[in-house]
Amino acid sequence: MSTRPGGRSARVRDAVLEAVHAELVDRGYLGMTVENVADRAGVHKTTVYRRWGTVDVLIADALDRGRDVAWTAPDTGSAEGDLIALAHEVVDTFTDPVRSRVPIALVAAALQSSRARQAKHDYYAARHAAAAGIVERAVERGELPPRTDPAELVRQTCAPLFYRVFVSGEPLDRATGERAARAALAAARAGVL
Repeated sequence: MSTRPGGRSARVRDAVLEAVHAELVDRGYLGMTVENVADRAGVHKTTVYRRWGTVDVLIADALDRGRDVAWTAPDTGSAEGDLIALAHEVVDTFTDPVRSRVPIALVAAALQSSRARQAKHDYYAARHAAAAGIVERAVERGELPPRTDPAELVRQTCAPLFYRVFVSGEPLDRATGERAARAALAAARAGVL
């Protein structure tokens, strides 16, 4: 007996997790309820309670789904180009008033939920692992020392950008992204990372 790929269960999960995103954006973590998610998703609340149980589990699953979306690290032919392209992805996401709403809401929710915090950690660990190719290629080309830590290079590239978004509220633009990428690259070339 064969099963349909995805089927009703996958459609319900997609609808519910889209509703989680919308509820987080509209109401925030503290205003989000299982009932509101069910209403927005067009499913009965018992469906949501049975599968997810709590708001924290819903948020964690939404983050997990983001981790499962295929993402390929930039491959421009140089470490500098790859890191700048990576920084531009972050800048473009957080300067877009529509695209930025969900990631900002998810990060804010993770500040209040240990389960969501772990899911956010797992999401970024997966992204760091996917970005390791930037360093591997750069080491092969002789652009970076062999012991460069891929995750730390990605963190150092993106941290100044996230700082502006979540801490200082300073403007974010592509020039800022390029400076962050070049600073991280200089640190890596110097063997600091």
